[in-house]
Amino acid sequence: MEHISLAITRLYLALSAPRVRDERGDVPGWVMITVMTAGLVGVITVVARSQLQAMLTSALNQVQ
Repeated sequence: MEHISLAITRLYLALSAPRVRDERGDVPGWVMITVMTAGLVGVITVVARSQLQAMLTSALNQVQ
């Protein structure tokens, strides 16, 4: 019975002990992805603005 009690105590202590973790995550990677996405959207908007407006106008006219 002591073995089971000791095993349960060790398991509890192992699971409840605070873990050392790096809380920063991959922030620089996510910032880079966000900035690159915003840049791509900006470039596509500048290059294809008239075509995008024509597509939107055509789609909205078909709905009416």
